[in-house]
Amino acid sequence: MKKKLLIILLALTLVTVFVGCGEDDAITDDGMEDEVIEEEPMAKYTDVTAEAAMDLIESTPEIMIIDVSPVYANGHLPDAVNYPIGDGSFDDAIPTLDMSKTYLIYCHGDEPAISAAEKLVDAGFMNVYRLEGNYAAWVDAGYDVEK
Repeated sequence: MKKKLLIILLALTLVTVFVGCGEDDAITDDGMEDEVIEEEPMAKYTDVTAEAAMDLIESTPEIMIIDVSPVYANGHLPDAVNYPIGDGSFDDAIPTLDMSKTYLIYCHGDEPAISAAEKLVDAGFMNVYRLEGNYAAWVDAGYDVEK
């Protein structure tokens, strides 16, 4: 009798283990299933060389070029608009920008341009490019500037 009971208990234990191991759903300690959330890939801006930026400008007529520097009057890319990041102008401009457009961001230094590009991406903009090497790279490549 004890032997039959032991065999039945062993069989029930094995069935429980195999059935329990086959579950794919996450179960919490409270017995409730956890919702599995897949993370979407993080949006990022793209760094582009001066040459790639020129190609982008030529192939994307609706591109908006934004200079985030405070020295816009000293020289800037043709057709660029100026929203200095340091005085809050850039932050004020973000809600007015068209999210479906393509944006090229630059400055006279890396940190302001990186910060501006990240702010656009964080706000949900998908087509954001940053001029690698900034204004100096554009000038060094021999491209036109406006003053």
